[in-house]
Amino acid sequence: MSRQNKKPNGCGCSNIPFSLIILILGGGYWWFSHKGNLDISKLLPKNQQISIPILNPTPTTSSTPTQTTSLTPTPSLSSTPNSAPYNKQALIKTITPQKAPLAQTPWEKKVIRGIYLSRYQVTNNADEKTIRERVRYYHSQGINTIIHGVWGNGCTMYNSDVMQQTLGYKSCPNQFQERWLDWLIDEAHKQGMQVHAYFEKGIKIDKNSPIFDLAIARKWIVPGVDKTYAGIDHYVLDVEIPEVANFFKNVLVEFVKKYPNIDAVQWDDYLGYYAELPGKVDRTANLTNFVRQMSTSMKKANSSVSFDICHHNPYWAKKYFAADWERWGVDRVFIQAYNDGNFVEELNYAQQYAGVAITDRQLGRLKELVENPKIKSILVFPFSGNPEKTVSNLKNSM
Repeated sequence: MSRQNKKPNGCGCSNIPFSLIILILGGGYWWFSHKGNLDISKLLPKNQQISIPILNPTPTTSSTPTQTTSLTPTPSLSSTPNSAPYNKQALIKTITPQKAPLAQTPWEKKVIRGIYLSRYQVTNNADEKTIRERVRYYHSQGINTIIHGVWGNGCTMYNSDVMQQTLGYKSCPNQFQERWLDWLIDEAHKQGMQVHAYFEKGIKIDKNSPIFDLAIARKWIVPGVDKTYAGIDHYVLDVEIPEVANFFKNVLVEFVKKYPNIDAVQWDDYLGYYAELPGKVDRTANLTNFVRQMSTSMKKANSSVSFDICHHNPYWAKKYFAADWERWGVDRVFIQAYNDGNFVEELNYAQQYAGVAITDRQLGRLKELVENPKIKSILVFPFSGNPEKTVSNLKNSM
């Protein structure tokens, strides 16, 4: 028999060139090290394909702050035709640059930037639209506090049960709409402003007061004429008389209950006795007791309301007005610096307290006040009688 040729056993690896083996091994290493580029789903049956989650890449901000940077998914995954579907919106991040807040101006740094409105400057039958528009105007001019007269010359600028029961009058003679102060407070708060109730003229009245004759008849008046300010004679209601003291306390308590959202009440230098009244009677201690009792009563009725005064410096106030206000226990004191001849001295005091009050005739001094960081607040009284023009001039002055 002829000898048959036998097929070699095994894989025949011995006949494969060694260089080819190295090439295959190297290619395999390269394949595994780059397996992220392989779409594994191709190797699986359709019913076993898996979705590979795609992680959002780390966002990179644009060098231009105003541009919006869009981040796209990794091309190798998104470009694979058979890869699992994904939500493109989830893979796109929009970076909105945050603008740094503008630095506050020296004027904007003042705690209170206030304008006084005398008793008749918003009331006088003004409707809601008019009142709200005026508030927004003051806000647009950089004012953040309206100090509005709600009392003066012996009567209120709102309907008062205390007035009616004590004196037979509901209010001062004024055609105001019942809700004028509600509208004023509401709009101011919407604008981020405050409203301070100004008890204008304090405990003093003149002959035009609707209660003048009644006060004379009841002997509520301190003897003599108060000639603190030239051109008008004032008469001081004597708060040493219990009936008078109680009347003021009741009016104040009624007010903070009737208008619970008011931010503060403010009394001015008319809360005092003129030193040149006949008899040279020292009423300092009695006035101190009265103010303390009035403030305490108000706080019990509405503790959130600040009790403030705008008065002469403590030396002048005590010497010439029996107003030892350093012992009154008030919340804030603003120094009234209407006397230009004594302005520098008043300013020294104002730096120690809550702020300073000036008039529209002193806007030339505004720059030095605004740039003085020790002056915490600035209040402006429009002697011209035109507060809207005053705040416009105030803004232009800066």
